[in-house]
Parts: sequence; C-alpha cells; structure tokens
Amino acid sequence: MLSRRHFIVTSAALFSQPIAGAVVAAPSSQQGQWAKWDAQVTPENYDRATSNPWGLQPRFLPVRVEAKDNLIPGDIHVDALARYLYFIENNGTALRFGVAIARGNLYEPGTYTIRRKVKWPRWTPTPAMIRREPDVYTKFADGVPGGPKNPLGSRALYLYVGNRDTYLRIHGTPFPRSIGGRASSGCVRMVMAHIIGLYEQVSTGSTAYLYPPEDALAAHS
Repeated sequence: MLSRRHFIVTSAALFSQPIAGAVVAAPSSQQGQWAKWDAQVTPENYDRATSNPWGLQPRFLPVRVEAKDNLIPGDIHVDALARYLYFIENNGTALRFGVAIARGNLYEPGTYTIRRKVKWPRWTPTPAMIRREPDVYTKFADGVPGGPKNPLGSRALYLYVGNRDTYLRIHGTPFPRSIGGRASSGCVRMVMAHIIGLYEQVSTGSTAYLYPPEDALAAHS
C-alpha cells in the first residue's frame, strides 16, 4: 500500500504545470471490426489536445507536462486525488490524461505490473461483482464480446501483482462523462480515443502506480 507520505512526495510533487503549447489479441472473428470500431469512438479530425465531443472539463483533456528526472520512462502514475493518469516519456516529460476511478472502497492503491495489453477486450464481471450486485451483473456472467458498448472499451491494460491477475484494469469506457469522478468497480477508466493512443506507447512489464484517493488521505492525516 502506498502511504500518504509516499503520495505527497512522489505524486503531487512529480509533475509540473502543462508545458505551454503542448498538446492479447481478441478472437480473430472480431479483428476485422477493430478499425471500424476505432473510427467509431474517435472524433472526426481528432486532435488529442482539443477534441472534446464528450464535454469533459478542459483539465481532463490530454496534455504534455514536465516530470521529475528520476521517473522511469514507460511507467504509469495514477493520481487518484486529481483524477489524472501520467505516462512517463523519454525526454523528461509525461502525457497527462483525465481518468475516472472506482467507487468508494473499491479503488485499490498499490504498485502493479502491466502484464497484458488487449485491443477491444472481452469483459466478464468478477465473482465479487456478481455477489455484490447480482441484479446488475448476473446476466453478464458468461462474458460480453468486445465492441464499442463493452464496459472495457477500446483497449485494456491488465494489472498484476507478480503472476497474479488482480482483475484491475486501465481501460477505455463507453461512459466518457464519468471521467473525473468515481464510477467503476475497481478499474481506472479513460476516454476510448485517449487510450487508443496511449496503448501503443505502453509496453508489457511496465509499472503502474495507483496512488490513494482523497478519502484514504483524509483517513491517514
């Protein structure tokens, strides 16, 4: 578990203000749909820094910021307090995206390894989700094929501890208006068009740091 002190020292102080002016395979039967689906969830004349048909708060649009020198390129840092995800680049900068995090105590701060990447993934609710909300999730127990309405959206990064799948994901969402809030059952959500671009830059084996949200910080003050 990442402590409040670790959050303050290594998250809140790691990144500057935006730089001025900067802006596992699915079934083969579905792969022929990927390009069409990518186009369907990507705005026409898409510009990462300015396109906003989703009505996001401007601060949640992707932007390049400066990062501390000691951060490892390729790693991801999720600032749950501000609802930002940072992808560390090679030149002392980071790409910052707005995200949504889990509801209540379902968010799990920690240090994870990205061991799988999947385009247009299949989604299956976990047994815990079904037990917690059977009326919502039981009907999906056999899984939902990939596609624009799938809860995992266009791309998913799978978070592991060692060789154990935590069932936590960083993934696209068909509900972009949830960005900036607390909405999921444990995962970190991104706008589908945003994670399509991020996905190509992330390598398996990279580390994802999920820092505590506001209620966890208050509890340890």
